[in-house]
Amino acid sequence: MLKKNYIVPLLALLPVLLLSGCDSKMLVFDPKGPAAREILDLINWSLVFMALVVVVVVGLFGYIVWKYRATDANKDYEPPEEHGSTKLELIWTFIPILIVIALTIPTVKTIYKLEKVPAGYENKKPITINVTSADWKWIFSYPEQGIETVNYVNIPAGTPVKFKLTSAGTMQSFWVPQLGGQKYTMNKMETELYLTADQVGEYLGRNTNFNGRGYADMEFTVEAKSTKDFQKWVKDVKSKAPKLTEKKYDELLKPTHLGRETFVGTHLQWVDHGQMNSKTYTNPKLYEVHGVKGQIFKDEEPSTETSKETSDSSKDNSNGGEQ
Repeated sequence: MLKKNYIVPLLALLPVLLLSGCDSKMLVFDPKGPAAREILDLINWSLVFMALVVVVVVGLFGYIVWKYRATDANKDYEPPEEHGSTKLELIWTFIPILIVIALTIPTVKTIYKLEKVPAGYENKKPITINVTSADWKWIFSYPEQGIETVNYVNIPAGTPVKFKLTSAGTMQSFWVPQLGGQKYTMNKMETELYLTADQVGEYLGRNTNFNGRGYADMEFTVEAKSTKDFQKWVKDVKSKAPKLTEKKYDELLKPTHLGRETFVGTHLQWVDHGQMNSKTYTNPKLYEVHGVKGQIFKDEEPSTETSKETSDSSKDNSNGGEQ
């Protein structure tokens, strides 16, 4: 009987083990920059409180079930009528409030820290990189270096990077788990994100906001290089990469998957998608769902006859309806 009682809990844990994933190393728990470490500290702080709640609740549940179980000794017991306990009600009301406060304070502090250059790097001048998301690719523009890349971005290790995020069309989400948190990219809007890589390495980035059938493969890599190697890369690109043209840029924005590409020049000379008055680059006819192609709907202008009838009606009303 005792063995049977253990079978059900063990079977309940089996799906958890099977669905826990094949990758034994989660990138969020392997930070390579100050922003990512701040986020990991916040995650660990939250996990401690969640574990505490689970242990207390499960412990009380087991204790109560065992203490007040039905036995032959109490099968005829009739409990007296109770009116509740004010003391207990106050306890289980204020404990959750204290837990929320304990989670809120470090969360707010972390959010504000992530909006600034990381501590320890204040004296280093950040480099600026414009990030433009499009279906289904990432475009990185270096305005200071005059370079543009697709689906990869090189940065100097140990130097803060100010990413200016926007989108050429649908909303996406920019995330490099080992370097920091995610932020949305939106058309005709611009958000900013500071990231810093402590060491040389290659880090995976991706889109975390569903935006169509190509969403799953919308990934990019961040390559943190030494300052010397980064400068060498910039020099090599300027001497070997093809020049970016407006026609080529229009092709890049079509809903396709691309590999890595590198260009001299940036699209910022023609359009800045973060500006409210910027041109909208959408290609609805290139999207097809269930055999139906997309289209842009425009408001129809009223016909001449309709305008005339409206004008005559207005005149009649102004005359009080008299003929």
